[in-house]
Amino acid sequence: MRASETAYQLLRDEIIQWKLEPGTPLGEVETSLRLGVSRTPLREALSRLIAEGLVRTGPGRTAVVTSLSLRDIVELFELREALETQAARLAARRREPSVFEALRAEFLTGSRDASGASAEDRPYDLADALDVAIDEAAGSVYLQGALRDLRGHLARVRRSAHSNADRLARATSEHVLIVDAILAQDEALAASATSVHLHNSLANILASLPPEAAR
Repeated sequence: MRASETAYQLLRDEIIQWKLEPGTPLGEVETSLRLGVSRTPLREALSRLIAEGLVRTGPGRTAVVTSLSLRDIVELFELREALETQAARLAARRREPSVFEALRAEFLTGSRDASGASAEDRPYDLADALDVAIDEAAGSVYLQGALRDLRGHLARVRRSAHSNADRLARATSEHVLIVDAILAQDEALAASATSVHLHNSLANILASLPPEAAR
């Protein structure tokens, strides 16, 4: 793997997992030493993260992890609903049954995957797997591209919410309903179930935000 790709993946994961919090400066010298890459590939990685909106240019042209305001989150979900409900419709129309049957079984069992993901991470990993399956089944290059641009932001927003066992259980049920609708090739139900899931997800995230974020 190229050094710039390695740096990009490492920094992106750290931002999404909140190991690098909003406002964290990413000085070239310090960051390149920490990641074990030279400054040229680091600059390439930072340019990609800036293009995705996960990093911005701060004072003195220092890269800084972007913030997540209440307005940012709401607007992301508004766009997410428009794109993901359409993706669900198309996935129901074009799906490969075996892919979604396997996902359904995993949601119902909650089994650990081959990589040994922790119980805490597993619901997020399965949600990500469903996103990928729907994007691919939708079969639209342009829709996939638009959704890809959102994924980093959405993963970071998802991780910002406090873990809530009840919400995770309800989210699993919502995901299973989406999968069932896709398997049944019920486009209207797939879109409706996706919309309900996103509404509930946003409500949970907003309820978990600290008071200072609600500006």
